[in-house]
Amino acid sequence: MTIRHKIRAIFFDFGGVITESPFTAFAEFEKKSGIPPNFIRKVNSTNPDNNAWARFERNDIDNKKFNELFLKESKLLGYAIPGEKIISLLNVKIRPEMLDLIKKCRRNYITACLTNNVKILSSSEKKQEKALHSIYREFDYVIESSEIGLRKPEKAFYQYACNLINVSPSEVVFLDDLGINLKPAKAMGMQTIKVMEPTTAIMELEQLLSQNS
Repeated sequence: MTIRHKIRAIFFDFGGVITESPFTAFAEFEKKSGIPPNFIRKVNSTNPDNNAWARFERNDIDNKKFNELFLKESKLLGYAIPGEKIISLLNVKIRPEMLDLIKKCRRNYITACLTNNVKILSSSEKKQEKALHSIYREFDYVIESSEIGLRKPEKAFYQYACNLINVSPSEVVFLDDLGINLKPAKAMGMQTIKVMEPTTAIMELEQLLSQNS
């Protein structure tokens, strides 16, 4: 029988959990542009640890270089898309019910946002970044890939978060919309919830927390 530690912290992904998934915006762009469904995801999953997207999230390259590299990578796979277009599709809506959940959780647990993100440099996108930082203030901690040079699903990213907050993985619940990000966290000992839509995820978390109270 596996003995669970008492939950002390709840980790939330940002895009696809606190906000609507950027994949929705990708899909709409692909449909309007006559590009096959999931093409952008295909580009981002090709050489996933060192492609343009991965390097951008680790802040290894700037906007200009990302624009060039993503254009090159997407062109090689059949459809040339400038990286700047991808950046413009990241402006997604906040899910108010998830924001309420964070506030509720923060009363009794340490809350942290674990996000793969990018540095925004243009003036219009800086406004977007400012809005996002108003959401970040709702968390006790925010761990950003572009700040620490690590990204999900790298194990080192999760270990960094646990070390910063001073919790063991077995004391954490982690919510993310991507199984590839949840898998290493679960292997480390975290309890995980895959967020498909907010209502179900909230119910799953509440049930899990009630069992650990």
